[in-house]
Amino acid sequence: MKKILLWLLVLTMCVSMVSSFSLAEVRTIRVGLSWNEKIHSLIQAWQEYMQQYGKEYGAKNGIKFEWIINVAEGDPARQQANIEDLISQKVDVIIARAQDAAAIGASIKAAKDAGIPFITFDRESSTVKPDAHIGADSYSQSISTSEYFADLLKKNGVKGKAIEVLGDLVDMNAAYRSQGWHEVEKERGQWETLIQVPTEWKPEKFRSGVSAALAAHPEANCMFVASDFCFSSVESALAEAGRLAPIGDPKHIWIAAQDVNPQGYEAMLKGYIDVATTYDAYFHAVEAIRVIVPLALGEIGLGTRHLVPGRVATPDTVSDMPYMWAKEYKD
Repeated sequence: MKKILLWLLVLTMCVSMVSSFSLAEVRTIRVGLSWNEKIHSLIQAWQEYMQQYGKEYGAKNGIKFEWIINVAEGDPARQQANIEDLISQKVDVIIARAQDAAAIGASIKAAKDAGIPFITFDRESSTVKPDAHIGADSYSQSISTSEYFADLLKKNGVKGKAIEVLGDLVDMNAAYRSQGWHEVEKERGQWETLIQVPTEWKPEKFRSGVSAALAAHPEANCMFVASDFCFSSVESALAEAGRLAPIGDPKHIWIAAQDVNPQGYEAMLKGYIDVATTYDAYFHAVEAIRVIVPLALGEIGLGTRHLVPGRVATPDTVSDMPYMWAKEYKD
């Protein structure tokens, strides 16, 4: 009997030691996540995908993620204050989507001075370099869309007269997209850009700008839209001008776009958008977790830019593409 009791005592001690060891092996990483705003469903998708994949990754690798999240409501000064708060909380790593590509540099420097790794997400810094950047390869995204578009116009015997709907040029993604569009224009000669429409990523400027451009250039037969996140504004402008028509209709304006956001997804299914390259939110989130962990643990040698290429989507292919976040999130 004494032997049995002794054996049970030893077994209990072993179980306790193993449990303590297992708990000690789980590392908590406190992630400070600074959003510039959250008015678009894409940002909610990013956040939920990060948290979802973080749990999957953590369960396999002995890591628990603690997320400290704040939102700047589109104000660069408020984002700077939010990041200062994350620094004061001594998070293990900061990841931020910048409202302003230049202004975020001050926050990157402040984090580095405090010894906290800093990752820019989606929008790059145009001033101080962070420890890493994660996002879409917006330049190659534009190239793939523009090259497909050039082939499409050529196949249909169309010499394009284009309206370019710009993004907000304080966002490096917008600058890269315009750059790619014009490089393919120059190389292929399949269209001529008649006018550029500035939008600052504001839906009302998409509508008013496209309306004005169509009135000034009724000969326009194609369009490049820097992002389809508010494509309903473009649709409204086209409808007012009597030019909203699907593929195959004589009044159809050939449209190349970017991202396949929910509004763009629906417009592509209706045949209004001819081609776009995806902004793959799920894969951005996966890459974020893969970069957050080694930086938080003090590992180096990762490289600074981690860019996820998009996939070319058309009305014939978009509904069957896997990991299409626009199917799951609606504006």
